[in-house]
Amino acid sequence: MSTASQLNNIIEKTQRLIELCAALQEENDLLKLENDTLTSALNASKAKTKELDEKMRAVKLAKSFSETNEKSVDIKQKINEFVQEIDKCIVLLKK
Repeated sequence: MSTASQLNNIIEKTQRLIELCAALQEENDLLKLENDTLTSALNASKAKTKELDEKMRAVKLAKSFSETNEKSVDIKQKINEFVQEIDKCIVLLKK
């Protein structure tokens, strides 16, 4: 193989490497764009999840207050009943 043919072979391989490098660079740019898009979608999803978690926590808290209020009413009613019974006993004792 002559020096000229070896040089032509090196030039052809170099050109193929340059073309391959350009193709890989384009693919890399596309993958970076896709990655950015997916990262944005993930961040939006995380924000939505956080918002929904906060809403769920608020609903649970409101529900627990509602149940507490119902229990408080029952407790107050029981206390009133006990007070009435005590009053009746006091009246009977005074006689």
